[in-house]
Amino acid sequence: EVQIVESGGGLVQTGGSLRLSCTGSGITFDDYYIGWLRQPPGMEREGVACMSPSDRNTFYSKFVEGRFTISSDSAKNTVYLQMNNLQPDDTGVYYCAVSESNYGLGPALYDYWGQGTQVTVSS
Repeated sequence: EVQIVESGGGLVQTGGSLRLSCTGSGITFDDYYIGWLRQPPGMEREGVACMSPSDRNTFYSKFVEGRFTISSDSAKNTVYLQMNNLQPDDTGVYYCAVSESNYGLGPALYDYWGQGTQVTVSS
């Protein structure tokens, strides 16, 4: 069974940083497209960053570009999301997800999801 687990969320002040981690079991991240998506309170889920498996091409939401960085560690089968200069609008549940077919910011592209980790940014 595929299992994806996120960690690293928490409470941070505006301007602070967090690094989220995503570790997979039953799946090799290097073989798939990986995305980070978030769901703000009372809003729909939205993509923030994604990465292709082989060439590590990345794509970011306009809302986080320049502040967030997606990366991976193949040996650990782990994907990271470094989040800098966090703003209150970044608050939400952050999900790591895997796509078998493509990468992008649309939630419908992803086939496997983690349970999410809460990120809260105070003013």
